[in-house]
Amino acid sequence: MDVRSEKPHAMDFSSEKIAMTEDSTVHTVQDGDSDRDLEPIDPGMEKRILRKCDLRVLPVLAVLYLFAFIDRINIGNARIQGLEKDLSMSGHDFNIALQVFFIPYILFEVPSNICMRKVRPSTWISGIMIGWGIITVCQGVTQSFAGLVICRTLLGVFEAGFYPGCIYLITMYYKRHELQTRYNLFFTMGVLSGSFSGLLAYALAKMAGIGGYSGWRWIFIIEGLATIVLAAIAKFFIADWPEQAKFLTPEERAIVVRRTREDMAGAKVDRLDSKARRRIFLDWKIWCGTVAYIGSAETGYSTAFFTPTILKQLGWTSVKAQLFSIPPYAMAAVVAVTVGFLSDRLRHRYTFSIIGICINTIGYSLLLAQTHVSVAVRYMAIYLIIVGGFIYQPLILIWLQNNLGGHYKRGVGAAMQVGLGNLGGIVASNIYVADQAPTYPTGFGTSIAFQWLTALALTAFLVGLMRENKKREEGGRDYRYNLTKAEQENLGDDHPRFRFVY
Repeated sequence: MDVRSEKPHAMDFSSEKIAMTEDSTVHTVQDGDSDRDLEPIDPGMEKRILRKCDLRVLPVLAVLYLFAFIDRINIGNARIQGLEKDLSMSGHDFNIALQVFFIPYILFEVPSNICMRKVRPSTWISGIMIGWGIITVCQGVTQSFAGLVICRTLLGVFEAGFYPGCIYLITMYYKRHELQTRYNLFFTMGVLSGSFSGLLAYALAKMAGIGGYSGWRWIFIIEGLATIVLAAIAKFFIADWPEQAKFLTPEERAIVVRRTREDMAGAKVDRLDSKARRRIFLDWKIWCGTVAYIGSAETGYSTAFFTPTILKQLGWTSVKAQLFSIPPYAMAAVVAVTVGFLSDRLRHRYTFSIIGICINTIGYSLLLAQTHVSVAVRYMAIYLIIVGGFIYQPLILIWLQNNLGGHYKRGVGAAMQVGLGNLGGIVASNIYVADQAPTYPTGFGTSIAFQWLTALALTAFLVGLMRENKKREEGGRDYRYNLTKAEQENLGDDHPRFRFVY
């Protein structure tokens, strides 16, 4: 629940005024001489602004995410079209090519979000997209395994800032219990990329022989070129920060800033000084959310990288495996959007996450016992794994963001969670080894273990939030009112008035 206590000595966030400068940038100023509250926001205007944001913020980012995820996972489709044979790869070479992506991806996420705070998101996001589009094309023309490893490493550098940057940007436009539904709509494009990637790879593989290139090369080349063109166009459509949004009027910008700040009880972290850095990097919530995300990332990448291979080993041709990878992702998209809507309406995250983990576990258990079940049951297991994983992965991300207050803290928190959480991607890259095909006992067993690591982390997160809310209700954090006014204004979710949601 989201309850805020009223302390007579509390900092008066409601006296904050919204001021407009000549360049139409929104600024907030404190009016210490006035006790009057701002006028209530007109509900009709608020709905119109939300519709504007829904039409201008989400669709562009969702389409870009579709292409981003395709460029990240298309190596799984290229594999069954002859990638390993043409580059003379053997043993664990494919796993190495997957793993090297994650090292720079993890290292560059926090710096990227800090940079994006200082640069317009439209410039930053489109720029890094053009970079990874070029690298994707290079994957299609490389002539050696070493060249592929270099390309995958550089792909991790450029893609590092995209996903956490999108989360960061989206959360600045919406209240906490408006966010899950909208984020899941964005996230669904990543889900659909799993099906669309298979369909697209099936079509592009038919270009084999054109220009003397194999079909897998055309998968990389065409998809990379499409990303470059899309990114150049998107520069003019990606929304910037609410304070800079050109699609909103000055009054509308002020309302967007005000309503999100009021929803967060005025929590701000607008200065990244030494005390703010300490509060951010030592915050138990961020580390707990990161551990939870490691498990969800592990299952996400396992399905993205290895579903085509697993389906092919059911005895199907490469083409049939590509096509039959589409329906599970389509179903997962529908379920993800439905769960996001219900989670916002019920204002609850935890139970939905545990349900997703249970569904996921059933799927992996069936694949562990695959020698005793039919092909149809094994195919059903793929559905359960993908659907279950895409229930709780977006919930984990938004649940943490719901409980972080302040511009910098949200940005760094998202980057830390996604960046370090992608250690799960490194795990997924190494547990499905060729000499265990087609049963992959290590892969499926490890995946189950990581799902329940996530469940434990989420349970600890829930208990911690409940205890902290209780402590604040009882005045256990009121000593922070003795801090200077400047420190109180930069406490973020550490301010005693802030309440956590679960």
